[in-house]
Amino acid sequence: MNQSKVAGFRVREAEEAPPQFTVVGISGIGEVAAGDDLLVLIGNAVEAEISAGDVVVVTSKIVSKAEGRSLQADSREDAITAETVRLVASKPHPGGVTRIVQNRLGLVLAAAGVDASNTPDGTVLLLPENPDASARALCMGLRQRFGFDLGVIITDTLGRPWRLGQTDLAIGAAGMAVTHDLRGTRDDFDRRMDVTITAVADEIAGAANLVLGKTSRRPVAVVHGMDHLIRPLEEPGARTLIRPADEDLFRLGSAEAHLEGFHEGFAAGQRSTVESVVTAEGSATA
Repeated sequence: MNQSKVAGFRVREAEEAPPQFTVVGISGIGEVAAGDDLLVLIGNAVEAEISAGDVVVVTSKIVSKAEGRSLQADSREDAITAETVRLVASKPHPGGVTRIVQNRLGLVLAAAGVDASNTPDGTVLLLPENPDASARALCMGLRQRFGFDLGVIITDTLGRPWRLGQTDLAIGAAGMAVTHDLRGTRDDFDRRMDVTITAVADEIAGAANLVLGKTSRRPVAVVHGMDHLIRPLEEPGARTLIRPADEDLFRLGSAEAHLEGFHEGFAAGQRSTVESVVTAEGSATA
C-alpha cells in the first residue's frame, strides 16, 4: 500500500537515510579485582574499536568488583536487608523466600541486586555505590584519553513485571541522553504525541547484552551510531529513569498492598470511632 495516498498520512519532504547502529562485544578485559583501574582496563580494550559518538556499555559486575563491593556469602541476607529501602513483594518457595525490593539506588529488583553469579566461591557482590558517578568518572577519563566525546552506560540484569525472562537495563549513565522525549512531536498521521518518552539508555543496554552474555567474559561493548545521543557530562544520569513514587501504579505486590490497605483502613476506622464518640459526648453535655 502506498502510504502517501492514505487519507491523512503526512508525507515527508525528503527521504531520510535509514538509521543504523552496530554493537561490538569487547574481549580482553580478564578477571577484575578490587582496586583495579577500570579506566585503564577498558581504555586499552576498546582502543582499536572506539570512535567519536560511540557509547561504551559496561556491566555493573566489573564496576562492583573494581570498587571492592564483594562480601562473604554468609552475610547475603544481611546485605539484602541493608540494601533494602522498601519491600515491594515477597514469595515463599522451596528454596526460601524471593524478595522484590526497592534498594537504596531506587531500583526495584530481586534481592536488592545482591548477586552471587560470576563471583568467587563463598562471596556475593553488591551493586556499585553510585552507578551514575562511576559512569561519569569512566566517561570523563575515556574522553580525556581519546580526545573526543562519547557516552558510557553501566548495566545490570533485571526481571520485568508481566514478562518472563530478564534483560539488561541502564543503572548508570554519563555523557549521553538517557531518554528521547517525543512529546509535542507529530506522528505520520499528524497527530500530536503527548505521552511517549523512549528510554534509549535501557534500549542500548538491552542491545549490548546480546553480545555480552553471562558466560562469555565480555563485560564491555561499544555501540556505534549513537552520535545523536551524546551530551555534556553534566547531563542527568540513569537515576532519572526511575519512575516517581506518585506516578507508580504498581508500588506493591498484591499481598503487601492488601496488608497496607488493611492497616490504613483499620487506622481510619479507629479515628472515625473516636471522632464519633467525641461528637456523641459533646452532644450529650450540650
